[in-house]
Amino acid sequence: MVVTAPDPGIIDDRRIPTTTLTGWRQFVHDDPVTLDLLPAADLAGLDAASRAGYDEARVKYHSELIVVETSAVRDVIRQGRLLSLLNQREVSARRGLIVSGAAATGKSTAIKQLGRTHEMLIRNRYPAADRIPVVYVTAPPKGSPKKLATQFAHFLGMPPFRSRANEMDIATTVCDVLTEARTDLVIVDEIHNVNLATSAGEDLSDHLKYFTEHLPATFVFAGINVESSGLFTGVRGQQIAARFVMTRTGKFPYRDEWRAMIAAMEQALRLHNHEPGSLVSHARYLHQRTGGLISSLSHIIRASAIHAIAEQTEQITRDLMDAIVVDHATESAAPKPPRQRQAGT
Repeated sequence: MVVTAPDPGIIDDRRIPTTTLTGWRQFVHDDPVTLDLLPAADLAGLDAASRAGYDEARVKYHSELIVVETSAVRDVIRQGRLLSLLNQREVSARRGLIVSGAAATGKSTAIKQLGRTHEMLIRNRYPAADRIPVVYVTAPPKGSPKKLATQFAHFLGMPPFRSRANEMDIATTVCDVLTEARTDLVIVDEIHNVNLATSAGEDLSDHLKYFTEHLPATFVFAGINVESSGLFTGVRGQQIAARFVMTRTGKFPYRDEWRAMIAAMEQALRLHNHEPGSLVSHARYLHQRTGGLISSLSHIIRASAIHAIAEQTEQITRDLMDAIVVDHATESAAPKPPRQRQAGT
């Protein structure tokens, strides 16, 4: 297959994965997209090409919208920062953090916000230093120690190792680079891929332990229902359980925080005909539609906004939200509630 190089005159808005140093730094330093609505008179005066460009900018804006700082995000940041401070003079048995929860409950968002907060603090404190304060990798599925070590090397952009290099060669080199770069927070996502009930999982766990003992850093693991994934199995699991504190993410109950999250997203909308407060008035409906999952809530609101721009209705209504299809798991578990049950919120 031939891949054609992109036209240099075209701006590529795609985000580089955060599992590379370039992508991570882009995530940390890129400011959220901001956009102001044009006054009605100015909007009416746009020609077709200008209106298309304006609408395209708003679609881009709504595709990202905002990251709502939920109680779960605040808790992960608070716990992670506290452990980083506790570990700064520790030479062994450093404490770590495990973020566990069901799928789509905001685990990756929370740990990335922790990493971003930590890196910004270090950058502000040492503006001239050439550091790599944070590393973000994912545990490889059915992985081996060599695959894990290669994940770290890939994040750093290190050249490929010789085929004869074993996992310890790679791990030692990575640890030397990260120690010199003064890395003090290592985030490993998808930790549920490490199952200590298997020999491969045992080997991978031993290798993770090597990194925790050879890097003067705080480690943060995140995964789906970690308690039942086999991570705490056997002697190795007991060691992990004894060194890591755990915080959990989950579905949001229908309480004030749920309405506050919707209000924050609604305030960020840039639609010309949307009536403020109308989205919050559908808070109960949105909770029933999503089962309290923030990822599904974000999907419905962002997709509805983009649809409203494309169809030039410029407002989010119940009918429009009904037409938005979310992920299969949510659609199966939380089908659209009938209208006759939606009197009040």
